[in-house]
Parts: sequence; C-alpha cells; structure tokens
Amino acid sequence: MADNRKRTPRGGKQAASGSRPIRRYDRAAAPKGQRDRTQAARPQRNRDNVQAPKGEFIEGRRAAAEALRTGFPVKCALIAEGGERDAALSRLVDDLNAAGVRIKYVPRAQLDALSSHGAHQGIALEVGNFPYADVADILDRAGDGPALVVVLDHVTDDGNFGAIVRSAEVVGAAGVIIANKRAAGVTVGSYKTSAGAVMHLPIAQVPNIARALDDLKAAGFWVSGASERAEGSCWDAPFEGRVALVMGSEGDGISRLVLEKCDFLTKLPQRGMTESLNVAQATTALCFEWLRRNAGELMGEE
Repeated sequence: MADNRKRTPRGGKQAASGSRPIRRYDRAAAPKGQRDRTQAARPQRNRDNVQAPKGEFIEGRRAAAEALRTGFPVKCALIAEGGERDAALSRLVDDLNAAGVRIKYVPRAQLDALSSHGAHQGIALEVGNFPYADVADILDRAGDGPALVVVLDHVTDDGNFGAIVRSAEVVGAAGVIIANKRAAGVTVGSYKTSAGAVMHLPIAQVPNIARALDDLKAAGFWVSGASERAEGSCWDAPFEGRVALVMGSEGDGISRLVLEKCDFLTKLPQRGMTESLNVAQATTALCFEWLRRNAGELMGEE
C-alpha cells in the first residue's frame, strides 16, 4: 500500500525558507532518564562542596569501640544523621554517652568528606594528636627475652602501614619504628586499616632510621632486611630471639644506608609466577615466621 503521508523536509518549512526553527525545551516532556539526571546533578554539586571537619579522627565502628574499650582520649563523636535507626550504631552511641563523650549528629556527607576509604559506617571520633612513642619505650616493652620490632623504611601508603601495625600487634611485637618524614603515620586511614591496633602498640617516629637500628643493635637485636636479593629464605634465617625486621618502601625497597645496617637479608620462598607480595602482606608472613620460631619460649611466659 502506498504511503500517502506528507514528509516535511528536515528542518521543517522554516528551514526551507532560510529561517531557523525555534526549539523550546519542555522539561516535563523530556525523557524520564534525562529528567532524573538533571535532578540528580544538583545534590552532587552540593556534596562536592562539603568541607571535611578539621582535626584527627578515628572512623568506623570497630575502631571506635576499641577506642572506648582502651580508654583512648576522645574529644567528641560525629554520628550520621538518621543513625539512631541503626540498632548496632545506637548501642555504640549509648556506650559513648556512658563514657561522657559529646555526641554531634552531622550530615552523612561530612563523614564522607573526612573518611579515608568511605567506610566510616556512620561514625567518626575526633581525637587529639597521636601520642607517638620513643625508641626507648619500645626497648622497655621488649624486655630481655625474644622480641620483634618492625622497622619501616619510608613505607608511604596509609593502608599498608595500618595493616602492618595490625600484624605486628597480633604476633606480640614490641613496637613499630617509622620515619618522621616522607612516610605514612597514624591517620584516619591507619586507625581504620589497623582495626584499632595503633592504640595498643608503641609506634616511634624517628628522624634517622639507620641511627634507630644502631640503638636496637646495642640492645641485642639482630637486624634483618627483607629483600628480593637475599640468597636465603626466611625459613633458614636466624629469626630466633631478638629481631628487628626492616621492610622497605613500596617502590624503592630498603635504602642503601639502611641496607648497610642489616646483619642479614631474607625473603619469602616463592613457587608462583606473581612477582611478589606487597609490603603489608610480606610483613605479615615474616612476622608470623618470627612468632613460629619463638613460640615455645614466648608461650611459656604466659
């Protein structure tokens, strides 16, 4: 059947006569998806303008509960508006009230702005500056028997740092030593990734890692450097007794001056094709190898 419908040339009669058609945007007639995108754009711009609260914070429910349990000094608690409808969060708020902590309800966007990984779970605690220890404090904690001190030669990632502190605390290390410049320290991110372990373990910031290793050697520690260039694996390394485990930065490894202070180098055995573990994973494996070697003497003390 013939199609007798008239076809209007592109641009309509106005285009044919040389004038341009007038096009009006009817928002109500726009496709639904387009209207939704237009409406959603304005709240997003508002969130982008939210300023993160000033100060030092612990984020996440587990870290907050650990701060309360250990009596860590807390200035105030920021709770996401609507959090009272969450039973688990409400119980944590009750504990904070019982401890005399000031509670402030804030828009969730404020917590998003201060969060390191977006995993604040509706709560952040404002705390004071982290109380870093001295190397002497770590040596006091080490006592006279087997002990482990983890020394980080400019590890820069907060997530790696927090995970390392968590592993060191779990195996019962005496402490962690870090550089005071160009290195990750205790931040909102490391509170979270360490699951609160930074509140249980002495962490010393030092201006010179090599000099700190001299102090450890004077206290009877053998210094072990983790390096892929090591000839032997950790299974054969002398991990018995007092060990300072040096882990290098994510990109460059252990620096030359620090490497010269190491009494021996070690590495993890490997069978697979992947190049290596990251620094946090490698530290965890080496910490547990130290614990395995000294478990008999350490467990006998308990």
